[in-house]
Amino acid sequence: MSSTRLPGKIMAEIAGKPMLAHVYERVSRATLPKDVVVATTTEVADDVVEAYCQAHAIPVFRGSPFDVLDRYYQAASKMSADVVVRITADCPLIDPALLDRVVSGREVQNLDFACNRLPPPWHRTFPIGLDVETCTFASLERTWREARMAHQREHVMPYMYEEVELGPLHHDWQVGESTRGFRIGLLHHVVDCGALRWTVDTPEDLEFARQVYARLQDRGEFGWQDVLEVVEAEPRLAQINAGVRHNRLEDVDPRGLS
Repeated sequence: MSSTRLPGKIMAEIAGKPMLAHVYERVSRATLPKDVVVATTTEVADDVVEAYCQAHAIPVFRGSPFDVLDRYYQAASKMSADVVVRITADCPLIDPALLDRVVSGREVQNLDFACNRLPPPWHRTFPIGLDVETCTFASLERTWREARMAHQREHVMPYMYEEVELGPLHHDWQVGESTRGFRIGLLHHVVDCGALRWTVDTPEDLEFARQVYARLQDRGEFGWQDVLEVVEAEPRLAQINAGVRHNRLEDVDPRGLS
C-alpha cells in the first residue's frame, strides 16, 4: 500500500475488483503451483491487505517492508515450499499459462532459477507486467543467507542471476551459469514484445489496465495474447503509459536503507 509512485495501488479498483484480487485469481489459475500466498508487509498501511485477504479466504503472510528477500524466505518456509514462484502484485494482466511454462521449464532443465525476463544488459521479449521468476527453495535459502546488497534484498532474486553468461537461444530458452554457481534459464518470446508496458506503477499505468479490462472482462479467462490483440487493434492504448520510466534493478526504496 505504501508504493511511492502510486500509493495504495494494489487495492485500486479495476473492473469492479481490487488489483490484488485480479492478480490472485489469475495466478491461481496456473496449474503447477500448489499454493498461492499474498506476502505483504507488517506496516500498518497493509492492515487493509490482510483484512481483505482474510475476508476472501486468501492465504496471507506479513513480513519485512524493505527486506523483501527475507519476507519471501519466511513465507516460503512457513508454507514448506520446495519451489518458489515470485509474482508482483502490480501485474493485473499476469498470464497463468505463461507462469506454468516458466515453472515447467525450470523443472525440465533442472535449473536453480528460471524467468521470462532479466534486467539490462539482458534483453526482455515479453511485455513488462508478465514477469515470472521461479527458483528452488534451496536456492532461495542460500540467497537469503548470502545476499548483502540493498538491491539484492529488495528485489529478492538478483543474487542468483547477477553476472550470468547465457548460451545461445535453444527452443525459446537461453541457459547459463552465474558466477555464484546458480544454473539460470531465460525464456524468450519469438516476437519481441519487450517494449510494451502492462504493469501498474503510475496513474497512467492504472488507466491502461482499466481500459484493457473494460474491453476484455466479458471474455472471462483471457490471456496475454488477447491483451496483445487489443493493443495491436487500438495502438492509442499503448500511448496512455508510453512515457513512464520503468524501474531499474539498482533502484531501491531509500526508506529501507540504514
